[in-house]
Amino acid sequence: MRRDQRRRLTVLSVIVITAFIVTRSSFYKIFPIRMFIHRAGLQAENSQFLLEGKPIMILGGSMHYFRVPHAQWKDRMLKMKACGLNTLTTYVPWNLHEPRRGKFDFSGNLNLRRFLDMADEVGLWVILRPGPYICSEWDLGGLPSWLLRDKNMQLRTTYSGFTEATEAFFDELIPKVTWHQYSRGGPIIAVQVENEYGSYAKDANYMEFIKTALVRRGIEELLLTSDNKDGLSSGTVEGVLATINFQKIEPILFSYLDSIQNNKPVLVMEYWTGWFDHWGGDHHVFDVDQMMTTVSEVLKKGASINLYMFHGGTNFGFMSGALHFHEYRSDVTSYDYDAPLSEAGDYTSKYYKLRDLLSKFHVDPLPPVPPLIPKATYGAVELKRCISLWDVLISTGEPSRSEEPINMENLPVNDGNGQSYGYTLYEAVIYGGGKFHTNGNVRDRAQVFVSTQSVGSVDYKNQELNIPEVPGYRKLQILVENCGRVNYGNRLNEQRKGLVGDVFLRDVPLRNFKMYSLDMNQTFISGLNTLHWSDLSEEKWGPVFYQGALHVLSQPQDTFLRMKGWKKGVVFVNGKNLGRYWDIGPQETLYVPGSWLLPGVNEITIFEEYKSGPTLYTVDAPFLGRTQYVD
Repeated sequence: MRRDQRRRLTVLSVIVITAFIVTRSSFYKIFPIRMFIHRAGLQAENSQFLLEGKPIMILGGSMHYFRVPHAQWKDRMLKMKACGLNTLTTYVPWNLHEPRRGKFDFSGNLNLRRFLDMADEVGLWVILRPGPYICSEWDLGGLPSWLLRDKNMQLRTTYSGFTEATEAFFDELIPKVTWHQYSRGGPIIAVQVENEYGSYAKDANYMEFIKTALVRRGIEELLLTSDNKDGLSSGTVEGVLATINFQKIEPILFSYLDSIQNNKPVLVMEYWTGWFDHWGGDHHVFDVDQMMTTVSEVLKKGASINLYMFHGGTNFGFMSGALHFHEYRSDVTSYDYDAPLSEAGDYTSKYYKLRDLLSKFHVDPLPPVPPLIPKATYGAVELKRCISLWDVLISTGEPSRSEEPINMENLPVNDGNGQSYGYTLYEAVIYGGGKFHTNGNVRDRAQVFVSTQSVGSVDYKNQELNIPEVPGYRKLQILVENCGRVNYGNRLNEQRKGLVGDVFLRDVPLRNFKMYSLDMNQTFISGLNTLHWSDLSEEKWGPVFYQGALHVLSQPQDTFLRMKGWKKGVVFVNGKNLGRYWDIGPQETLYVPGSWLLPGVNEITIFEEYKSGPTLYTVDAPFLGRTQYVD
């Protein structure tokens, strides 16, 4: 063979090999290596769980990616692993992933794929709880508020308006997680069908619909349901493992579960390690020794367990839910839950006692406990300027107009999706004064103003006030706050917010409203900087926005804002919503993740409904309020 022929063959070989490498690389980007893996997933065919044919015990803990800044996901996971857990459970919040119908978000703190990959890297199995309803002390149990634009909506049923929206959400969500199933090489060993439906059980066909929707889209891992003892009999579905939720074990619980599904492994899907708090109440604490006694008893029975919560995190933004049985009670911003890991990821006595117990269920020594993330104090926030809500209205665009008041969800804003969270200002012209009455149509509470001067507040309990009699026409302004939609119980379909019906002056319904949507999202907050602010030379009464600077001289660390002296409102750090504060307690500090801070100057914006405090300062430890033991 001639030299030039050999040279051409050599070049051709290089080209072919290079093309093969590039093509194969591109192929695996499109078709992950997991598509060529198939493992035997979790089985529950007898009294033990089997994974790849080997007996296992699930030692799980709940941690929700949407309640923890993504920069801290791995820290929390490593702490779970070091405590002796082998499984992480998480819900999926539909309302965050589809904030507007057909507009999906799986980026940043909502990057579920990255969260699942990280769990796999750490060595944790995952139980995924995709809803569509999740409860979880989360606004509307995780359901998006735009569903309520339909006046006939029946949530958590096979009503077509709900099933069509659910199918569309699952079309987007489920393909993102199927390749993370254990049988395909990922960490997901089980998937929950809905959540505690037995406590609701309005539609006999609903659970089968959800099960089919998951399976049809490629979910092939073990399916399970979870219910408390009252819902267990109504929440099961054929071919799906039933699991139980409780805090204190009762002798009848396991035998009752066995009567529903004989000779199946037992999983306590939610063992409640603490409890959540509501505004105006106490900070709930559950005794560590009581917790350890119950966990030990469950494990001695050979049952598997998931700790709810292992790490609670924070209800950032306006995401706190509420309960409404005998009275409406909204949940606080912190979701500390008195869990083994605190809201900021610190160890508690529960953590160390659990680690000691769970170490006995491992052949190898547990990994060392990761170091704590340091906390810092940065002194006082330097408050610099303020602007009245009334001066902000010009930046909110043209108000909506209607003869009758329109609730938040049905306002013609946000591309036809209505308003989900925050405040709505209703304005009407009145003549004279007299008794103002809400007829129970304010959801959830409101300040009432006449020509921007406060005349009082109304809510579920206080439904009337007196407007001073002055001859002539004046503006009546009703600033309504959505304090959080109910997340549990039979009132989900009633969770429209704002003014949900007529309000009255001298027993005559008010008419001809202007309505300003004040959702206070990041775009809204950043837009405030284009307005003309005033200095703080004189005392201001709310509602007022304040702005100041938090100076961080070195690498940012976690801290807490102490809200002592402030009345009620919301705090934003660099445009991110830390959540609500309220002087009725119990919570007095707001958690500020170090990953949300920048070296140098950080912008603090506060919306205060009433009157500002004398100062705003940082502390290196939380104060969640007076404690009450859960019994």
